[in-house]
Amino acid sequence: MGKKESVWDYPRPPRLEDFNGELKVVFSGITIAHSQNGYRVLETSHPPVYYIPKEDVKTEFLKENNRTSLCEFKGIATYWDLKVGERLISNAAWSYEKPTSEFLPIAGYLAFYAEKVDACYVDGEKVAPQEGNFYGGWITRHIRGPFKGAPGTKNW
Repeated sequence: MGKKESVWDYPRPPRLEDFNGELKVVFSGITIAHSQNGYRVLETSHPPVYYIPKEDVKTEFLKENNRTSLCEFKGIATYWDLKVGERLISNAAWSYEKPTSEFLPIAGYLAFYAEKVDACYVDGEKVAPQEGNFYGGWITRHIRGPFKGAPGTKNW
């Protein structure tokens, strides 16, 4: 993934695509997720959101909570708390257990908020989190904005 991508070239409704690069999530000194079999969702004005298969996640550190949200494109999201030792992060990850037909390949896959864990990586590069507390895009040096999520961007 060497060429630059502008989030303004991404489609709406969003597109799902295979991502066979390396994805990694670290929390409290533990690699919580490590995969080369993910997906990414690309949507206008948003950095990519990466979805990791549960078999590549240490799910013993995750617990489903009662929060849900509705995405007009993907369906109802389920949220997950992350706990390692005494460290507990609410809503650290989300999944679509029964997504819409267009997003069936990510059924049960997990996406993590980069700002809630210690580090997330795409192909070895530490990502910057998308601003705001709702969207969970991961920003690498190959992704150009401006990005939705920062103050004043709600109605973009």
